[in-house]
Amino acid sequence: MADLNPGPRRRGRPRKASSSDARAAITAAASAEFAEKGYDKTSLRGIARRAQVDSALVHHYFESKAGLFAEVVKLPVRPDHIVRSALEVSDDRLGESLVHTVLSAWEHSNVKSIGVTILRSAVSDSAAGRLIRQFLLRELKGAVARRIEDIGVDSAEADLRATLVLTQMAGALMFRHVLELEPLASMSVDDLTARLAPAVQGHLDGVGGSN
Repeated sequence: MADLNPGPRRRGRPRKASSSDARAAITAAASAEFAEKGYDKTSLRGIARRAQVDSALVHHYFESKAGLFAEVVKLPVRPDHIVRSALEVSDDRLGESLVHTVLSAWEHSNVKSIGVTILRSAVSDSAAGRLIRQFLLRELKGAVARRIEDIGVDSAEADLRATLVLTQMAGALMFRHVLELEPLASMSVDDLTARLAPAVQGHLDGVGGSN
């Protein structure tokens, strides 16, 4: 994971830069901004000011704040993209799709290695842990909550359901890949999906809760 210690803040008018210079300046500025302000309070406009580049360049090279964060912390895949792709199914298949897509992604060794590091950081009280939690809540839980709102659920209830989904998924990943608890650690993705998907679908549907 990249160093998130803030560097000196540059001042003055934005400068023109080569492609490689601009990318490097943006990445360095983002690292500093994330470290100083956290994920939620960091803005692409603020990163552009710090890097002394036009804000359009930040969007051009990195698409979004999530994309820039993934670059800064050297994520091998975009977890926000994985979750969003899993949500592009019918309402009744959301639970199965989420569980199977996320579990399958973690079967790749490069994803698992950084994923384990991220999970361990997320449960710590370190600055990096707080930053990771903000990213996961904003980009992953937020995507699930918005998908639930699309089926006509109010925002507060959607947020609760998304929180329960994230709790279920994070717990499964923690016990399977970090603690390596058997028989969970050795189960196939298909078998584990069959066990977990109904519970996740229940959270998405609000079964047992208010509707």
